Amino acid sequence: MTNSDSRKFAAHLLEIDKNLGSEDLEALKFFCIDLIPWKKLETVESAHDIFHYLMNEDILNEEDNFIVAELLYRIKSISLLTKLSYTKDAVEEDLPRKGRVSEYRQMLFDLSEGFTKGDVKTASFFLRHHIPKKLSTDSALELLTCLEKQCLISESDISLLEETCRKISPELLKILAAYKERQESKEQSMETLSSAGAGGFYLLKGLSIKDPPRNHYPQTEESGSMREYAGSVHSFAASQDLKAGNVQEPSLQQPAGQDQLKPAAEESALYKMNRRRRGYCLIFNNVNFEGGLLPRKGSQKDVLELESVFKWLGFEVKKYDDKTLAELNKLLKDWQSSECWKDSDCLVCCILSHGESGKIFAADGSLIPIRTITSFFTAKQCPLLAQKPKLFFIQACQGDKPHNPVYIEADSHEPGSPGADAQTSGFIPTQQQMKSTIPEEADFLLGMATVDGYYSFRNVHHGTWFIQALCNKLRELVPRSEDILSILTAVNDDVSKLSDKNGEKKQMPQPAYTLRKKLIFPVPSDDPPVSKQL
Repeated sequence: MTNSDSRKFAAHLLEIDKNLGSEDLEALKFFCIDLIPWKKLETVESAHDIFHYLMNEDILNEEDNFIVAELLYRIKSISLLTKLSYTKDAVEEDLPRKGRVSEYRQMLFDLSEGFTKGDVKTASFFLRHHIPKKLSTDSALELLTCLEKQCLISESDISLLEETCRKISPELLKILAAYKERQESKEQSMETLSSAGAGGFYLLKGLSIKDPPRNHYPQTEESGSMREYAGSVHSFAASQDLKAGNVQEPSLQQPAGQDQLKPAAEESALYKMNRRRRGYCLIFNNVNFEGGLLPRKGSQKDVLELESVFKWLGFEVKKYDDKTLAELNKLLKDWQSSECWKDSDCLVCCILSHGESGKIFAADGSLIPIRTITSFFTAKQCPLLAQKPKLFFIQACQGDKPHNPVYIEADSHEPGSPGADAQTSGFIPTQQQMKSTIPEEADFLLGMATVDGYYSFRNVHHGTWFIQALCNKLRELVPRSEDILSILTAVNDDVSKLSDKNGEKKQMPQPAYTLRKKLIFPVPSDDPPVSKQL
């Protein structure tokens, strides 16, 4: 191999290291416990340290980089496989022959994925007589590593794990039961071969006595089809089962003579929302404009509500006021390349401005397509957010047609509707159908204040109907562990019941999404913040 190839190989490893967060590193170290001595792992500070040790042991080299591909596959960093010219299917095909991680290690990792932070704390209390008093962690991997170091669990003895799961999370017993069943099956096969005498001995000698591939549950990168809902709250709610179903990983190809392994568990149907940092909430609030557009009085009320609610949900909030098109583009590029997404669960971006069909106005009067804004954060453009949910809430008119009420008879009298101040851009949309405003790939959600072609309402004293309803429903329904689509259904319902002071104008929000799983915000330990409107 030439010096040029060696430099290219090293550059690829450095690029992989750059794109891995602290939790990815923790998982890498866990998977390398059987490859790297404990004391060495304790000094590891980066993925590059791991790669360097593997190269020194000739487990990794320029001609054979499969161990890195296997590790990336197991920690579910599928998008980084391309750095090594691998695909998910290619790794799966080679695992039976070249895999280095034991089935036991994979089982423990699968088990850790099922533990919440609360489960870890409960387990630590339950195991307090077995683990060092100084150990204080909310990491399931760290707890399992501690149990291994104390020789309390091993490949042949998982009884303590069974007892612990039975106490705190019985559903995880399925993973342990599946592992024991596979171990028993292997032992029976070995006994059968041994009983064959000398012939069995030579047959055993010809086999590769290496653990068969584990059950793998990498997150797919295939994009879900876009589903858009407008006007009908019921059709939106009724279709939720279609987009958050469990994903069953197909069985991997096994060597001849071996039974295919049964899945230990299904891939989680929920987005991972248990990192130390929930993520960032970016709020772009345009109030004053050049070019004759009216000021958006009352928008600051929305900002206060959004900031309060998303801080409560664990996000770090960043606010930007009255940004021109050039300033907005620069900020989006800065966030696109930010390293902060390594350890984040999620991106939330709220844009409050004037708008027209499929676009919003910057403070200098320039238009920018909503699709352009969201596309800054696709998996290709922002790899650190790959397979993580990206939520965009757009408060802007999408035309200047009003929603007229449809009168129905009611069995009970409802209180009078609040007055509203509708101020639109004054532009008439050139298209009457909503443009595709989010990338046609997975993990995006777009919450529009109104459907295409119509304006939205903003009260100069209390803020906009959509943002206020969104914040109210987050405060009310997150503590009930409702998923984000159910929350937006409730927002649709609330906003649809509002009308202007004359009862003549209505508004209907419109969600669109390519989410692959349910998104449920962890319930904060603090009580919901009091509305700034009270």
